[in-house]
Amino acid sequence: MFIPNAFSEISVGPDGKPNLNGVWQVMNRANFNLEAHSASAAMQLVEGPIVPLPHPDILALGAVGSVPAGLGVVEGGEIPYKKSALKIRNQNKENWLDKDPEIKCYLPGVPRATYLPYAFQIFQSTEAVFFAYEYAGATRNIFLQDPGEAPVDSWMGQSWGYWEDETFIIKTSGFNGQTWLDRSGNFHSDKLKVTEKYKLINDQVMEYEATLEDEETYTRPWTMKMNLYKKAGKDAQLQQFKCVEFVEELLYGEWRAK
Repeated sequence: MFIPNAFSEISVGPDGKPNLNGVWQVMNRANFNLEAHSASAAMQLVEGPIVPLPHPDILALGAVGSVPAGLGVVEGGEIPYKKSALKIRNQNKENWLDKDPEIKCYLPGVPRATYLPYAFQIFQSTEAVFFAYEYAGATRNIFLQDPGEAPVDSWMGQSWGYWEDETFIIKTSGFNGQTWLDRSGNFHSDKLKVTEKYKLINDQVMEYEATLEDEETYTRPWTMKMNLYKKAGKDAQLQQFKCVEFVEELLYGEWRAK
């Protein structure tokens, strides 16, 4: 059983472990680009007379379509891509409007679901741990014993978790390889394995760490780190953002009856 230090300001959950229950959200720019980046005019640029310009489909958005600077969350600064995979990442970035699954409201995958600019809620009990995300109504049921290999590949993969001292560790695999890691085209294959670590700093702040292994895409495992912040008061609730209906025209409009 977890016994909190009197000065730790960490409450105990119903299972006797640190209490992860609550609505959490990041305060970073990881969804724009996991790596450190400067502000730019748009996610997708085209050649201009002097400097690159926003893609014509983004131009009218002005500052709303621009990219804010970010410090980056990748240990070591850069994702260790294989040369062939780096070419794919760059092609993804050059064709962001057509390729980013977020634009089409596909399920975000892991770990991207964590640092999208939307809240998510952790439900922790003596018998189960469950994650609910605002974006696309995504969910994760965390098995508390290793269920073995996933029976089928999926967008969110199959997750199982266990406690190691005061840290909750989740291992996820069984991905379909179709999700991205951010809006800059960073990606993975269906061989991805993710190990996440959730550790409370206090009742309002949690350390989050995710290590990604994918022998088809990266030269070695690599890790991202960031803080998660707990919402309080009336803000401590999820809103509905089931965005599928918002992209029906984008995906199927060309087949709409005239």
